Amino acid sequence: MNWEQVRGNWNQMKGKAKQRWGDLTDDDLTRIEGNRDVLVGRLQERYGYAKERAEEEADAFTRDLN
Repeated sequence: MNWEQVRGNWNQMKGKAKQRWGDLTDDDLTRIEGNRDVLVGRLQERYGYAKERAEEEADAFTRDLN
């Protein structure tokens, strides 16, 4: 799955994102709206990830959806 598909189906993807990253709040998930860059930023904030790690996490999320 690519990010355009994730963005288009974000309401369905929120639950999967919440399972994967339990520290993301409902407000975080609403603000992300399937936007990869916003997700990367939130992962950096909530988990203290470096940008590269947060990007890897976001990419792994889309791979795991397939």
